[in-house]
Amino acid sequence: QVQLVESGGGLVQSGGSLRLSCAASGRIAYSNTMGWYRQAPGKQRELVAEITSGDSTNYADSMKGRFTISRNNAKNTVYLQMNSLKPEDTAVYYCNLRNFLTLPIREQNYWGQGAQVTVSS
Repeated sequence: QVQLVESGGGLVQSGGSLRLSCAASGRIAYSNTMGWYRQAPGKQRELVAEITSGDSTNYADSMKGRFTISRNNAKNTVYLQMNSLKPEDTAVYYCNLRNFLTLPIREQNYWGQGAQVTVSS
């Protein structure tokens, strides 16, 4: 099992910045991807950004240039630096970890409890 604990959410004015952190513990595979998703009221959960254990990154188009994902493998922690925040960024942000395992080949998917980010206009 893997546990994910998020921190850093809160209320910020439009144009401001926030940094989210997610610390993972438990059985973390050597090959994994950590990422952030978000879900606004009445909307589906969507990918914000993800980063592999080899530090390859992937961003949703609307977050490119404003958000930066990074990780510290020694601490099993992933970060999301969010700049130039807009009211439409208001959502619950969820940390995600996917383990990629072999013998047999399979993927394990874990979620954090979510962190509320509210951007006021």
